[in-house]
Amino acid sequence: MPLIYAKPGEEHVIKRVGGSDKVKSHLSNLGFTSGSTISIVNELAGALIVNIKDSRVAISSEMAKRIVV
Repeated sequence: MPLIYAKPGEEHVIKRVGGSDKVKSHLSNLGFTSGSTISIVNELAGALIVNIKDSRVAISSEMAKRIVV
């Protein structure tokens, strides 16, 4: 399922990251790679704040739709 549909507090494992090569590269640089554990901390104004690799990162809902967990 796309990350956008996950509930805050649940831990998930990233299965794949979609989008253009530029989007994949950007997300990879932020730590969004297959096999990484991710959880949603909060949702604010259409953006998600997520925990990934001991960091908190804010991503847009459009980016979250490209991350399959």
